[in-house]
Amino acid sequence: MRRTLIAGNWKMNGSLAANSALLAELKAGMTGQSCDVLVCAPAVYLAQCAESLAGSAVAWGAQDVSMHVAGAYTGEISAAMLNDFSCKYVILGHSERRAYHHESNELVAQKTLRALASGIFPIVCVGETLEQRELGQTEAVVSAQLQAVLDVLDDSVLPKIVVAYEPVWAIGTGKTATPQMAQDVHAVLRAQLAARSADAAQKIQILYGGSMKPENAQELLAMADIDGGLIGGAALKSVDFLAIINAV
Repeated sequence: MRRTLIAGNWKMNGSLAANSALLAELKAGMTGQSCDVLVCAPAVYLAQCAESLAGSAVAWGAQDVSMHVAGAYTGEISAAMLNDFSCKYVILGHSERRAYHHESNELVAQKTLRALASGIFPIVCVGETLEQRELGQTEAVVSAQLQAVLDVLDDSVLPKIVVAYEPVWAIGTGKTATPQMAQDVHAVLRAQLAARSADAAQKIQILYGGSMKPENAQELLAMADIDGGLIGGAALKSVDFLAIINAV
């Protein structure tokens, strides 16, 4: 039985004061939840998260990591640095990284290797644009994105990855994917994982990252292959984030 994971992606938002209030409200609102809860903060706030969340039911993680171990890579954050702040997870290959920083499938695969080597669970994001969906390319696009990662991993570490499907066209656009549309893509990803390892496919969590909100969380989470959510805007409001957690 896969345990549900609700992960908040703060993106480039937050301040010391706002974070302090948000984290305090999250901790206060966590009462007997039946899922794992995670916040992924900008790197400059990881120390604050580590201090505030230590010993709580909320885990913390980062939004990216370098493929390099160390060296002359100005502005990059290494996996060892994330370990210094006890990060449990890191988001990799988010659609915004792929679009704005031109990250390739192969680069995402190398970052996945680096995270795993440091004991950090990678949340590997896949997803198609509106143009790709309208051209009927959804399955080909997400499968290629996932396959690049599978190609570099040994079977022994496969169960340690998390996959997040984020239809780019349904993020902040007002367009929405129905629960069945989301489930259809999750099923494709599950089948792709099963073709590599039936055992791993049953263990790997596949999150939905297409604007999950309190209003649609319960219906989405009821789908057979949706094992949680990668939450954007709703993760910045404790009442909304807690409502999604409670929907589990």
